[in-house]
Amino acid sequence: QVQPVESGGGLVQAGGSLRLSCAASGRTFRRYGMGWFRQAPGKEREFVAAITLTGGNTNYADAVKGRFTISREAAKNTVYLQMNSLKPEDTAVYYCAITISTKMVLTTEDYDSWGQGTQVTVSS
Repeated sequence: QVQPVESGGGLVQAGGSLRLSCAASGRTFRRYGMGWFRQAPGKEREFVAAITLTGGNTNYADAVKGRFTISREAAKNTVYLQMNSLKPEDTAVYYCAITISTKMVLTTEDYDSWGQGTQVTVSS
């Protein structure tokens, strides 16, 4: 089973940038679509960004569109989330997830394997 592991979270001031990484074990990484979700205290987990297995199709939540970029590097079995112009409302635990779907999927129910999460805190 492919298991994603996130890294790259931390504390940053508003307007700053962070890059999250998601490394997935297993030789079959290239068969999976990948997504990023986040969960703030007291709120439900929400979709942030997704990328299909070929990397040719991406999708973003309206709240992060134009500020965040998802990409994948197959040779390193890694997916990235570049986050620019961060806002305090971006503060959350960010989760990487894997889906066997070949379609673009945006809901938590469509993802099959989850990482443990990495904390992102944006101070005002």
